[in-house]
Amino acid sequence: MKKTLVTGAAGFIASHVVDALIERGCSVAVVDNLSTGYERNLNSKARFYKIDIRDEKLKDVFDREKPELVIHHAAQMDVRKSVEDPIYDAQVNVLGSLNLIENCKRVGVKKIIYASTGGAVYGEPNVFPVTEEYTVDPLSQYGITKHVFEHYLSLYYKLYGLRFTVLRYPNVYGPRQDPHGEAGVVAIFTEQMLEGITPKIFGDGKKTRDYVFVEDIVRANMIAVDKGDGEIVNLGWGKEVTDFEIFDSVRKALRVEVEPIYAEKRLGEIDRICLDATKAKKVLGWKPTVTLKDGIAKAVEYYKKKKAGL
Repeated sequence: MKKTLVTGAAGFIASHVVDALIERGCSVAVVDNLSTGYERNLNSKARFYKIDIRDEKLKDVFDREKPELVIHHAAQMDVRKSVEDPIYDAQVNVLGSLNLIENCKRVGVKKIIYASTGGAVYGEPNVFPVTEEYTVDPLSQYGITKHVFEHYLSLYYKLYGLRFTVLRYPNVYGPRQDPHGEAGVVAIFTEQMLEGITPKIFGDGKKTRDYVFVEDIVRANMIAVDKGDGEIVNLGWGKEVTDFEIFDSVRKALRVEVEPIYAEKRLGEIDRICLDATKAKKVLGWKPTVTLKDGIAKAVEYYKKKKAGL
């Protein structure tokens, strides 16, 4: 599928996805309201529309571009913000996504690839790693709204034949991740250490997540263009990594001596998660390849160059 529309394309992960699509020779249009993304992340070969996915004018973009494939990353993705302002969270993640899928149906889009969350939909599991069959039981409004759109995708597939693949992301890290947001501890810790700021860990440092380098996530998106119709798949290593392990890995990569400050755990955040990607290997032929040590080294190098203005 050559004609592609990517939402949230000025953001961290989606901007890398756009680069990969363009390298494959696709004609790419991108949508982003720049509320959290950056114009500098946009590929100059993509046609950029500064627009919110909730906006009625999204219709004009679809009429002009008539995409065959949509890769949907635009979202309110801050767990803490979803707890504080659940109405806004639902407006973006549910109503905005519904506006998108209605336009997909209207112009005859063949497939949607949806960036969902494996870190938030399962809640606080008691089995590790977590498979897709595990009960969905979110502890945050963000987890709920991201899951709601999975149901819409399933319904539109059954009613209208609109194909989809849901990719439930782990904690993704790498170049272009925003160090000023609430998510992305690799970016946050790296930039803080480079600035001489003592990093803060929320909780006791034992909270775990499953960390996958952005290149591996992009590869899953590229495979899903042609595979995985009607499927929901976890992406992950199936390994728990603690907040302190991330802190220590960044500290060692930067060769600095610093100890973290510990702060109160934030509402809506789960204690432990890691994702079983057996289904991704079976359905997509995908598994992660970039080790945590190598990935953090690449990420740290990116932020060092950025700080040096290179």
